[in-house]
Amino acid sequence: MFDYNLAHWITFFTAAILLNLSPGPDMIFIVSQTSKRGIRSGFASVFGIWIGTFVHVIFAALGLSAILMTSALAFSIVKWIGAIYLVWIGIQSIRSKGSNNFKIDDDVATKNLYKSLRQGFLVSLLNPKVAIFFLAFLPQFVEPFAGTVSSQLFLHGSLIIVVAAFIEIPMILISGKLINYLNKNEKVSLWLDRGLGSLLVLLGLKLATTNN
Repeated sequence: MFDYNLAHWITFFTAAILLNLSPGPDMIFIVSQTSKRGIRSGFASVFGIWIGTFVHVIFAALGLSAILMTSALAFSIVKWIGAIYLVWIGIQSIRSKGSNNFKIDDDVATKNLYKSLRQGFLVSLLNPKVAIFFLAFLPQFVEPFAGTVSSQLFLHGSLIIVVAAFIEIPMILISGKLINYLNKNEKVSLWLDRGLGSLLVLLGLKLATTNN
């Protein structure tokens, strides 16, 4: 079971790295949360995204994601919910006053962590393109006699999240370097919030115009 040759793994991990490096709503959201609320919120947001992605992995392994690919109604419902949510988060960021978000009490900090975790989860879960990506990408690495199709899809989907960790964690740490600078430059913080918020709005609008 799971008997793959070296060429299989080289091809898979190369593709997984390139895919995780491509910019998208998750990457913009992680940078936004880290620069706005600090490294801890950055990690909370990325954990939320991983949980949402893992749900998509399970759906792909069980074949449930195929519903989104074959049902125009199901795809449209999830697409519009996800698009509206991205636009809403983006508008919140645009309306930010760029104030110091890091010198806050423990209760507020804890609430921010839960908020980042929840929002990251929803950003990933409500993106139907993630489900369709797994259905289009993962089957390419299913090998005869290497195990059941569902188990192979689950394995490779889970490994994509592992690869994401090696890319997104350094990204959080790099973004965290901005915190001290942003604390001293509220105008820069304001325009960074507006810029990242605008990107999230644009990504939401792009998702809204996506066809199945």
